[in-house]
Amino acid sequence: MPEAPSVVGGADNVLLEGISVRVRVPASSANLGPGFDCLGIALGVYDTLTVSTVASGIHIEATGEGADSIPRDERHLVVRAVRRGLEYGGASAAGLALRCVNAIPHSRGLGSSAAAAVSGFAAASGLLAAAGVREPFSDAELVQLAGEFEGHPDNAAASVLGGAVVTWADSPLDANPDGVVAVREAYLARGLVVHPGIRATVFVPETESSTSHTRGLLPDTVPRADAVFNLSRSALAVVALTTAPECLIDATVDRLHQPYRAPSMPQSAELVVALRERGYAAMVSGAGPSVLVLSTDAVTDEVDALAHGIGFATWPVEIAEGVEISW
Repeated sequence: MPEAPSVVGGADNVLLEGISVRVRVPASSANLGPGFDCLGIALGVYDTLTVSTVASGIHIEATGEGADSIPRDERHLVVRAVRRGLEYGGASAAGLALRCVNAIPHSRGLGSSAAAAVSGFAAASGLLAAAGVREPFSDAELVQLAGEFEGHPDNAAASVLGGAVVTWADSPLDANPDGVVAVREAYLARGLVVHPGIRATVFVPETESSTSHTRGLLPDTVPRADAVFNLSRSALAVVALTTAPECLIDATVDRLHQPYRAPSMPQSAELVVALRERGYAAMVSGAGPSVLVLSTDAVTDEVDALAHGIGFATWPVEIAEGVEISW
């Protein structure tokens, strides 16, 4: 018979061993055109993760996307997130065994790093709950913890909540026990109920892109007219996503990031233009180079052939529910 899970230590230092959880987390697309760092949507491409607390060491089995390039030690993003999540919950594990089945492409603008962070924190939540240490993390806690890892919450919030999300950051002032005031960034999100007629299609290239590189292409200041333009289109995007999908074309125009990044991903920019000329609400997915279409109609065979001709695979995907945790 398998050994019973063990929980050792006081309330502030619980050591877990012999506990397993399973997590499924969706991909995501951020920005959705004009909503730079504040709008996101969950997409039906999933990474699955099984985490077990063991007596010692880090043991990682990985298949699928990125399996040949990820670290197999404490540097692994999921391991770091599990460790941080357990610490947050007042526990630790001497060793961890991970089994990762990855379907989300890496470095393609589909939220793979956010999904890894969310899966790690969700796994920590499940481990703590299974051990009886505390209740599972709330959605708000998962958004906060994963947002801290990412530095912005748009992808992470979409993977946590599912559907479409609006996110923002705040810097509340907290006084520590010594009376010294410290600033801690707060990451917040609210879900949107996506109109049932909207479907998603992702065009995924073989080429990769670095988020840090593409962020470096953006200017520190933009013309006031462009800022006002994006404010109006971001507000319209919320309306289009929830009640008026006929507005998606207008709602997904952007002047803050896509024009500046276009020279670094010419095929993506070409595909966005071609799709929009054919009446599809197309945009670069996150930092690219994948392209996302949100529409009420499936893309045609002609569009599929056009995308294939410049190096993109066409993936019709569902708009996904949020992270799932089981133990």
